[in-house]
Amino acid sequence: MTKINTGNANREYKDRLFRFVFGAEENKAYLLSLCNAVSGTDYTDVDDIEITTLSDAIYIKMKNDISFLIDSQLNLFEHQSTFNPNMPLRGMEYFAELYGIYITENGLDIYVSSLQKIPTPRYYVFYNGTEKQPDVVKLKLSDAFQVPDDSGEFEWTATMLNINYGHNRKLLEQCQPLYEYAHFIKLVGEYSEAMELKKAIDKAVEKAREWKCIGMFLYQCKSEVSVMLLTEFDEKKHEDNLIKLGEKEGREKERMKNICSMLALSLSPEIIAKACEVSVDYVLNLKKELESKTTS
Repeated sequence: MTKINTGNANREYKDRLFRFVFGAEENKAYLLSLCNAVSGTDYTDVDDIEITTLSDAIYIKMKNDISFLIDSQLNLFEHQSTFNPNMPLRGMEYFAELYGIYITENGLDIYVSSLQKIPTPRYYVFYNGTEKQPDVVKLKLSDAFQVPDDSGEFEWTATMLNINYGHNRKLLEQCQPLYEYAHFIKLVGEYSEAMELKKAIDKAVEKAREWKCIGMFLYQCKSEVSVMLLTEFDEKKHEDNLIKLGEKEGREKERMKNICSMLALSLSPEIIAKACEVSVDYVLNLKKELESKTTS
């Protein structure tokens, strides 16, 4: 059983649960297990991990979830509850900052004639959003190029892993902390369908208490866990509402454009109203507004 350590549990409440569980110095055992699972390695010494996560206090606009060095490899683990195709570009920015720090701290001189060796990059995005996604998605920087380029000469790839409960079963089986994390998030979602979110989180925490790995850690830090999840769920709800609002505004603009086109063809307000599923008064008011702009 992994030793429970909550010595630094009172960090900022804005910390995300994924980062809280896997990114803390005292939880390196969880991070090592996750690293072994995604990379197919069998590291055993947690002291081999050097956490390099960018500090919120210093890099306000450049905040990553978890980054660490192990065996000359620079790993970046990002968590996403909403699908984001821009993760390769974001990752490239993160790595540029991380490599800059590495170069400075290790006294490398990139202007000399000899090749300066740097750690090999590994970039994973852990996704547990509600939008359906495959188990594995390769997100490529080249997909964002305005001029298509499939030469592979300029590429940066983020491997997105779907960690929703029931996906990537082999990965979750190989990493007990990740399995319990996915199970916990699933329980919160299920319980919240029948009760308010705060009670759902509390109930899931009580259930997790029985588990052999991160469950007791979640229970012992239940106040922090509750606040973090409430914040995450509120932000997700806000993002969803913004998306819905944007879609609604987009449909409204398209409808107005169609009405204007029909008015230009001198179609009757009754026909336009029926075709665009609006009232006749709506069409007449828009027509009046357009005519006033034309004559002004």
